[in-house]
Amino acid sequence: MAARGLRRAVLSARNFRSLWSSVEGKRSACWVMSPSPPESIGENTQRGRGGRGGENTQRGRGGENTQRGRGVLWAAIAFSLFSSSDEDRRDEAQRKEDEIILLLKKAKLSLSRDQLEAASVFLHQALALAHQTHNHQAIIYCYSLMANLAFVQGHLDHAEKLFKAAMSFMLSGGTPEDDNAVIEMSLKLATIYAEQNKTELAEHGFRFCLESLQEKLQRKEKAEPTGEEAEPTGEEAEPTGEEAEPTEQRKDSRLLLGLCFDSRARYRASRRRLQEAERDYREALKICEEEQGHTHPQTLVLMSDLATILDLQGRHDDALQLVQHAVELSRSVTHPDLQVLLGNMAGILLHTGRLEDSVRFYQEALSLALQAKDQEAVHAIQEGLKEVKKRREEKKKKEEEEEKEEE
Repeated sequence: MAARGLRRAVLSARNFRSLWSSVEGKRSACWVMSPSPPESIGENTQRGRGGRGGENTQRGRGGENTQRGRGVLWAAIAFSLFSSSDEDRRDEAQRKEDEIILLLKKAKLSLSRDQLEAASVFLHQALALAHQTHNHQAIIYCYSLMANLAFVQGHLDHAEKLFKAAMSFMLSGGTPEDDNAVIEMSLKLATIYAEQNKTELAEHGFRFCLESLQEKLQRKEKAEPTGEEAEPTGEEAEPTGEEAEPTEQRKDSRLLLGLCFDSRARYRASRRRLQEAERDYREALKICEEEQGHTHPQTLVLMSDLATILDLQGRHDDALQLVQHAVELSRSVTHPDLQVLLGNMAGILLHTGRLEDSVRFYQEALSLALQAKDQEAVHAIQEGLKEVKKRREEKKKKEEEEEKEEE
């Protein structure tokens, strides 16, 4: 029974917290001031009424004030004619932006309720509005959610097209190829290719993700000052480029690297390339322990997965020792998927021939899985119990045959 991975969402809300901070094409509020009417018009009018004398008379009666008053009047007219149009456009852009956000919220709510068809409808409506308003970030976000939805539904060809569309918009907008969001989408594409048995594309995709992240992290380490360079000089230099990458972003990059190793390990394990899978799992586990801690749920799942790989290689004692440690830690922190880890340990105990212990842990795992309504785990545990029953029958039959031979 393979443990399910607890995926960390690298492409998280934090990466897109400024998603709605601006709308492409949105106008700023301004007052449109029209120039005053040409002076020649006023002068000609005055001269027509009384020549120079008339001009002087107007000035004597406050002509300058009249001209200024006319200028203000023209400005007021211009404001009423033009700024209202700007205001309308601004309000319309804001209204459409709000509508996109509302549709995305409805889509996420539908997803949380497993109403996948409804979520798809909301996402298509949001995408249409995003295209209408040329909201580049919203387009990318919609494509990403739609691709994830298609992937969950098993529509791999459609998911592939949507991920590629999202990446195309990101790259055309200036996002670098080694950006975490681009790499995560590339990782999902590699996973899709693995599911489709497109081995060459899958291998290339996993390699691209791993190498891109490793190179980026190495550049970051080289850019960090060490020794005398780290001493303050009295003047604080403004960090630029990758030197300004915050610690949190570096952690995200490291965790994404761990996720890449984890994903490739699963791919290699599915093709019985167990030694290669073991190396990838060890890399993923090391990163997760360093970044998340020894008792983090993802760390314990990776520990259990590594134990499963060792068990498949016939290294049952090593596997049992590792999975027991994972279960002990999981109990101490109330792991959300304890039933999965217990099921893994029961399976390893089964392979070592400890059938009674295996049944005991399978039953505990089944009880937890039923409480959690984890149907996937329930099914796997029930299959494990069937295997135990089969082993018992085989063992009993063998013992009976041995007794007959002795007689």
